[in-house]
Amino acid sequence: MRPATLGVIAVALTAILLMPAPGALPGAEWRLLLLFAATIAGVLWHPYPIGVMVLMSLAFGSSAGLLTLQQALAGFSNSVTWIIVSAFMFSRAFIKTGLGRRIALIFIARLGSSSLRLGYALGLTDLVLAPVTASNTARTGGIIFPIARSLSQEFDSHPGPTARRIGGYLLLTAFQVNVITSAMFLTAMAANGLTAQLASQTAGVEISWELWFIAASVPGAVAVATIPYLIYRIFPPELKATPEAQSYARDQLIRLGPMNVSEKTLLGVFTLLAMTWATSRLHGVSTVAAALSAVVVLLVAEVLSWKDLTGEHAAWSTFIWFGGFVSLAEALGETSLIPALVNQAGNWFAGWSGMGTLMVVLVVYLYLHYGFASMTSQIIALYAAFLAIAVGAGAPPLLAALLLCFFSNLYASLTHYGDGAAPIYYGSGYIELKPWWTVGFAISLANLVIWLGLGLPWWRLLGIW
Repeated sequence: MRPATLGVIAVALTAILLMPAPGALPGAEWRLLLLFAATIAGVLWHPYPIGVMVLMSLAFGSSAGLLTLQQALAGFSNSVTWIIVSAFMFSRAFIKTGLGRRIALIFIARLGSSSLRLGYALGLTDLVLAPVTASNTARTGGIIFPIARSLSQEFDSHPGPTARRIGGYLLLTAFQVNVITSAMFLTAMAANGLTAQLASQTAGVEISWELWFIAASVPGAVAVATIPYLIYRIFPPELKATPEAQSYARDQLIRLGPMNVSEKTLLGVFTLLAMTWATSRLHGVSTVAAALSAVVVLLVAEVLSWKDLTGEHAAWSTFIWFGGFVSLAEALGETSLIPALVNQAGNWFAGWSGMGTLMVVLVVYLYLHYGFASMTSQIIALYAAFLAIAVGAGAPPLLAALLLCFFSNLYASLTHYGDGAAPIYYGSGYIELKPWWTVGFAISLANLVIWLGLGLPWWRLLGIW
């Protein structure tokens, strides 16, 4: 580590301990707030991986008496933390067994007679896999992207002069649909659980897997049905008819052969888990218990090995930074700071309607993503504050929390660096920067129309506001 980095960290930690609290704010609460802010700054600065920064904050906070040991470890027993870890394990199982690739090839064999239908085939594959793949990057890099690129090459579409033949359209469509499916399920993107937890700490609303899915189902389904066609119109492929894609997919399925025992077991467990999650209110089985039970079944059936579990580095990295950040957020939520922030936010927007404030907050939150290189960093930096502003101005708490949850995924449509999946597609060389940003901005407007125009009446019907 460079001496300058050490110096900055030392100064920041010293300031946390010595900086006097303003007004009548209790000193302990003020120092905890500074620690929280320093953690956010560290995530944005990124001198170390996010997990290291969070562990550093927990170690310092507990050593300095800003956190009890129980508070420092609380996030690691949080239910959402374990749901996300379980979803990472399922993602590995889909890639290891080849079931994810088989599902994609089946959709292509059935739907792939045109470039537009191929776009839908890739999108439907992503939609089917999203509920149990907590890493949208793994879903992209391990399953969808390799197939989309192979299809492009089958049609002699390569980076450069032939990219627009079909490859550019397929890859850009696959990326934009991945953004939507990530917004549709609590377990479809690693940081979704963080937004749900921050909603609980900031606005006192609980967002379960079932509630998230039901709320997102109508606007999400319409977006999945709309976005591939919209891209087809504004970024059209040169090749329209693609009967060869169906032949390619059938040939690949023949090479795969019949489903083996591992694939059948995984498909059965996956179906049962999805049904259990979707009907949790009827039987009372918690989503965590169901997810952990499913992972155990995959271990006992030898679909996954113990080495697979311990080697899933993305899962355990997420477990550390997510659990640690939840610990900090929960400790901060136990202070008087969040209620004070909500009250202050109400004063900032005095005279505004709650819904009007929420719309402004949402649009600003969306387009601020041009300045962030990851979804997680923006969530950590802005989600709780923007939710507090909306709720403080009188916006319905659950509606505001859900909208910010959904758009904490949808804002990734804007740039080629906005989430982990974007660099994979952009780095392929099929899509130049200008059309990427142009299409991304158009998709952001379409998402605003779809998720607000259809979402608000749907959520009204559900009683969310």
